[in-house]
Amino acid sequence: MFLKYHRNYLIMKRIEAIVQSDVSKQVIKEIRNAGVGGVTLIQSLGQGMGERPEIGGRQIEFNSVDVILTVVHDSEVKSVVSAIMNVAHTGQKGDGKIFVSNVEESYDISTKEKSTKLI
Repeated sequence: MFLKYHRNYLIMKRIEAIVQSDVSKQVIKEIRNAGVGGVTLIQSLGQGMGERPEIGGRQIEFNSVDVILTVVHDSEVKSVVSAIMNVAHTGQKGDGKIFVSNVEESYDISTKEKSTKLI
């Protein structure tokens, strides 16, 4: 695996996936199969372009969604995004979104040091 460096630091990417709650466990399983170690799961409410159900004649304002966060090496982004897409895609509005951003710095809270090790 080819790892990119910038000023002696590995280039790391933060992946944030907003997915339907009913697929989050399978998404996490698949991204772990793609080699991801650490994952954060946040249960949330969201409103996007997808259909919002009606209950008792009233339209629900927010849908239940899960936010999955992880940080990976730049070289792993494509495989992780692909794993998320393969599980979460139904072709319907409201499947979710994936955001990829640069990680400029990271710190280990327990040691109070800037983290230069692999995540």
